[in-house]
Amino acid sequence: MILYFRMHTKVRDFILNLLFMNPAEDYILNQPEPYRSMLMHLQLLIENTIPEAELKYKYKIPFYYIYGKPLCFIAASLKKQYVDVGFWKGNQIQIHKYCHVTENRKMMISLRYKTLEEIDDNIFIDIIKEAVSLY
Repeated sequence: MILYFRMHTKVRDFILNLLFMNPAEDYILNQPEPYRSMLMHLQLLIENTIPEAELKYKYKIPFYYIYGKPLCFIAASLKKQYVDVGFWKGNQIQIHKYCHVTENRKMMISLRYKTLEEIDDNIFIDIIKEAVSLY
């Protein structure tokens, strides 16, 4: 403990950042607007709806895991100008199919948003709940 207080401030802050850094949250916070706001909103919806979901950083994007298995990812596509929410067992999700983007994928579906206003909280919550029920 004494060592902690005697360390140079920059060194101390660097060590604390290494110990407590969450790369998934850093990914979200470092996105430009409007992607940051959309990702933060989706993060809030997921974590309030499924408190047991664990946010991890896999494949260089934020992934939510449930019961140790991948549930969904949230990612910004700056080139294509949307935020993508990909569901791992998406092909089994039966509700709100008109919102699903499959792009010839067999197992996954995505929900894609170009603006914060496009996110329908009720639809998203319905889909995330059904996705969790598959585990």
